[in-house]
Amino acid sequence: MTDVSGAPADVLHTLFHSDQGGHEQVVLCQDRSSGLKAVIAIHSTALGPALGGTRFYPYASEAEAVADALNLARGMSYKNAMAGLDHGGGKAVIIGDPETLKSEELLLAYGRFVASLGGRYVTACDVGTYVVDMDVVARECRWTTGRSPENGGAGDSSVLTAYGVFQGMRASAQHLWGDPSLRDRTVGVAGVGKVGHHLVGHLLGEGARVVITDVRDESVRRTVAEHPSVAVAADTEALIRVDGLDIYAPCALGGALGDDSVPVLTATIVCGAANNQLAHPGVEKDLADRGILYAPDYVVNAGGVIQVADELHGFDFDRCKAKAAKIFDTTLAIFARAKEDGIPPAAAADRIAEQRMAEARRG
Repeated sequence: MTDVSGAPADVLHTLFHSDQGGHEQVVLCQDRSSGLKAVIAIHSTALGPALGGTRFYPYASEAEAVADALNLARGMSYKNAMAGLDHGGGKAVIIGDPETLKSEELLLAYGRFVASLGGRYVTACDVGTYVVDMDVVARECRWTTGRSPENGGAGDSSVLTAYGVFQGMRASAQHLWGDPSLRDRTVGVAGVGKVGHHLVGHLLGEGARVVITDVRDESVRRTVAEHPSVAVAADTEALIRVDGLDIYAPCALGGALGDDSVPVLTATIVCGAANNQLAHPGVEKDLADRGILYAPDYVVNAGGVIQVADELHGFDFDRCKAKAAKIFDTTLAIFARAKEDGIPPAAAADRIAEQRMAEARRG
């Protein structure tokens, strides 16, 4: 079903009428010569210019791409608010397979579209885009972060994203078990790409046992080659059922926690890098009902956005790492608020983020 504009009615309903909407601006971008089709969604600029990455992904439909951009942009508003950044939330998605469609011409065209927003949206890397891509985008757009050190940037933001998730895990362990150490705990990492690979290193360094899986065989092979002690599960379905699993870390795409996965999950903590891990509203209650502690994704995976935001002001790695380390304290504060209010941690995090954005609007 479509409305008079030809856009799918469910997408427009989400944008204008649902609790998941409320976005300030959505821009549809097309450059036929390069094959670029992109969506830039700005959810909020209450705290400052919207900041969020560019996802390059072969969506099944344009409607799916728009919906993902809306969800991701909204999530960035909450993430940036909880990270204490003076940035609102935005996200861009480029439709297509980056392995076959990505080109210099396409990235330059995309950069021109971002630049046309005049700084309302600041872009960076995400799934399917890398530092080298942001270097190209930056040739047309000065509101680009996640660039290489050679071009005045901070480099790969997945380094501090993984570090922040690791701090969130330690906070979760402190809250649930009274000790932040992960030594001898079994952690399942679903997705060992950019962030998951770094996370495995932190976990093994802490003395944890690690089980991994990934849809890309080359990612698994690379991780096993570097860390021979890791075990490998056949797929995510097998991973979440591993006996003795203490922590489950979804580090791939969103929707990892839903009606099919939560009932069979053996872990007692969920803490991972993936965005939008809850497949639908209410999953957080399902987790709580099973006694599973959920560390809100947009809180623990904020290390990367802390890094790219710092790049706008002259990047300093030690300063960023110190900020990312505070994810430990932020996560503990959310668990305390959840207990005080009698709500799941995801709802507690939302309340804190919404309060900061509301205060900024009033100010």
